[in-house]
Amino acid sequence: MIEKNRRSWKIHIRKDNLKFSAAHMTVFPDGSKEGLHGHNYEVQLEVELIEPTLPQMLTYEAFKQALRPICGAWDEKVLVAGENPWLEPLSGTQGEYAFRLCGKRYVLPVDEVVVLDADNITVENLARVFFERFWKKLTMDRSIPRRERIVAVSLRIDESRGQGATYSVRFQD
Repeated sequence: MIEKNRRSWKIHIRKDNLKFSAAHMTVFPDGSKEGLHGHNYEVQLEVELIEPTLPQMLTYEAFKQALRPICGAWDEKVLVAGENPWLEPLSGTQGEYAFRLCGKRYVLPVDEVVVLDADNITVENLARVFFERFWKKLTMDRSIPRRERIVAVSLRIDESRGQGATYSVRFQD
């Protein structure tokens, strides 16, 4: 018999509605950048649990409800790295988000821009920022009373088929 403290289960969540389409520009270490372009990002979640018995059950729906609003908030937006050293916010007229990135000036409708706490818009950073927002929403939800059963969480974002990044946090060993 395997010891109870050595057992775990992983649940996987990947649904067609857990996605977002967004534009971005990745900046390179020399201060050059990609042109503005977009991806159809797909989000996947893996949660490692201990003792998924009926009294300890965490529903898949609770996880999906914490993922969906972030997908919605980033969908059809231009993602901007707010901590990028080559980002220079500019004053614009009301309703506009004006900035200079790597020497190029951009003016966009403010409601079509999401400024993220990251130094670059890469899939690695998107996975981290997405996870942080997801975890905050999940842990604020009082309907998740059994969070102590979560051993680890991995959140993967693919920017194209077979290309993406995973951000993982381990809570217990």
